[in-house]
Amino acid sequence: MLTNKNNVLLATAVAMTLLQACGIPDMSKKTAETQLPEQFKPGLSDPASSATLKWQDFFDDPHLRSLLDTAVANNKEINIMLQRISMAQNEIQARKGEYMPFVKFGASAGGEKTAQYTRNGAVEDNLTIGKGQSFPAFLGDYQFGLFSTWEIDVWKKLRNATQVAVYDYMASGEGRNFLVTNLVAEVAHAYYELIALDNQLENLQQNIAIQQNGLLVVKQLQTFARTNSLAVKRYEAEVAKNQARQYDIEQQITVVENRINTLLGRTPQPIERTSNGFMDIKPKALSVGIPSELLQNRPDIRKAELELKAADLNIDVARANFYPSFGIKAGIGFEGFAMKYLINTPESLAAMVAGELVAPLVNKNAITAEYKNANAKQVQAAYEYEQSIITAYAEVANQMANIDNLDKNYQLKRQQVEALVKSIDVANQLFLSARADYLEVLLTQRDALEAKKELIETKQKQISAMVELYKALGGGWQS
Repeated sequence: MLTNKNNVLLATAVAMTLLQACGIPDMSKKTAETQLPEQFKPGLSDPASSATLKWQDFFDDPHLRSLLDTAVANNKEINIMLQRISMAQNEIQARKGEYMPFVKFGASAGGEKTAQYTRNGAVEDNLTIGKGQSFPAFLGDYQFGLFSTWEIDVWKKLRNATQVAVYDYMASGEGRNFLVTNLVAEVAHAYYELIALDNQLENLQQNIAIQQNGLLVVKQLQTFARTNSLAVKRYEAEVAKNQARQYDIEQQITVVENRINTLLGRTPQPIERTSNGFMDIKPKALSVGIPSELLQNRPDIRKAELELKAADLNIDVARANFYPSFGIKAGIGFEGFAMKYLINTPESLAAMVAGELVAPLVNKNAITAEYKNANAKQVQAAYEYEQSIITAYAEVANQMANIDNLDKNYQLKRQQVEALVKSIDVANQLFLSARADYLEVLLTQRDALEAKKELIETKQKQISAMVELYKALGGGWQS
C-alpha cells in the first residue's frame, strides 16, 4: 500500500511538472558574435601584444611610476570598487547557504482558557491528568527544540543562482581592473600634460626675454631717430601680452596638479616631475599583436563576457520558477502545558517531519514577466559584449593611425620651428640695417612662439597617443 502511495505521489509530481512546462513562454537566447579580423593592418604581424607589459615596466619616468603607485593604492573610486567586490563575494556565500538545510533553535511560551460551553471545554471538564488531576482552567503551552527546513534543488535553481553570483563576483573584479587601466592612463595623461605646460611656460619666458631685448634696441634706435614711438609702444604691448599669458599657463599648471592629486586621493600639493628633456622623449613603439588577443587582455571585454554568462544562467533560474518546488520540514523538541512537565521524557518529547510539493498554477504573471525580463537581459548582455569588442578594435585602429599621423605632423612642425627660429635672427639683422620694418620682426617672433607652442602640443599628443594605445590594447591593470 505504501508503494502505491509513493507511485501516486511520483506520478502527480511528474504530471505537475509537465503541466508547468507547457505554460513556459517560448523564448530564445542570443549568441554573441565575436568574430574579428585576423590582423589590424594588412601585412602587420606582431608576435605579441604590449598589453602584457606591467605599467611599472611600461613607463620609464620614476616620478610617474611613484604617482601611479600612490594612485592605485589610494584612489577613492578604486577603494569603492573593492567594497563592491567584497559585497559580490559575500553574495556567493549567501547563495550557497540557500541550498543547504536550515536548522534553527526556537522556544515559545503561551496559554489559553477555553470556554466551558464549547466542544473543547466539555472535553477538558471530563478529562483528568495522571493521579486524578483535572485540566487547569488556564492551559499553558511551552515548547523548545530544533527546527529544520530544506528545499531540494531538483531543477538546479539555487545552484545556478550561486553560479550567477560567482560570475557577478568575477565581473566586479574585471570592473576593478578596467578602472585601474583607466586610472593609470588618466594619471599618465595629466602628468605629461603638466610637463608640456612647464615647457610652454619656459618657451613663453624665452620669447619674452627676446622681446624685451628687442624693446631695448628699439628704444635705443628711437634716441637716434632711426625709429618712432609707435614701434616702442607695439613692442611694449607685445611684451605685456605675453607676460599676461604666463599667468594663464600657471593657472593651468595648478589645475592639472590638483587633478592629479585628486586621482591620487590626496589634498592639493606640488607634483614632483622631470620637465627637462620633454621634447627629446620618443614614444615607445608598441606591438599590437592580433585582434583576438583583445578578448583576453581587455578587462572591459572580459567583464562583458562574464555578465553574459551570468545572464545566460539567470534564464535557467527564472525558468525553474515554473516548476514545482520540493521541500522537507522537520523538528524535534519538548512541549508541555506546564513548565514542570516540559522536559519529562518521553511524555513531553515531540517530533515532526513533512514533505511538501508546491507549484504555481493560477496567475503566473509575475514569474512569466521575470522570465521574459531574464531573456531580455541576456539579449542585452550579448549586444553589450559585441559592442565592447567592436569598440576595443576601433580604439586600437584609431590610435595606430593617430600615432602615424602625429609622427609625420611632428616632423613637419619641427622643420617649421627651426626655420622660424632662424628667421628671427635674420629679421633682427634686417631691422638693424633698416631693410625691414619692426612689424616684420614682431610677426616673426610671434609666429615662432606659436609654432613652438604647437610643436610642444604635438609632442604631448604623441605621448598621449602612446598611452591610449597601451590602454586600448588592454594594458595598465597588471601590477
